[in-house]
Amino acid sequence: VQLQASGGGLVQAGDSLRVSCAASGRTRSLDAMGWFRQAPGKEREFVASVSLSGGTPFYADSLKGRFTISKDNAKNTVFLQMDSLKPEDTSIYYCAASTSTLTTYVKDYATRQTLYNYWGQGTQVTVSS
Repeated sequence: VQLQASGGGLVQAGDSLRVSCAASGRTRSLDAMGWFRQAPGKEREFVASVSLSGGTPFYADSLKGRFTISKDNAKNTVFLQMDSLKPEDTSIYYCAASTSTLTTYVKDYATRQTLYNYWGQGTQVTVSS
């Protein structure tokens, strides 16, 4: 499975931005896809995830309400809509895919990076003040 992230860029505080992640290859093996981010000097953290067969998406508590994850199964693509962006949202955003069903219905597992088998190259999002 290969993941290709796109859509990052430079925006101003308060703006919106949508990033995309297209999966290719053996996508039928995937159960969930998600987004993580890593700011300079910080550890990579969970942002959001969604089951590819339906179900409630999971979000980092601090981002719920501003970020929305969605999917287009026909295109094997997930999206992350980011609204009311803040300078502290500046990070490299990585998409990831999991073959573990645990990530589809248990949030604690959905946030664990070790349960994601495949990672994209990351896309830079920079929010200026």
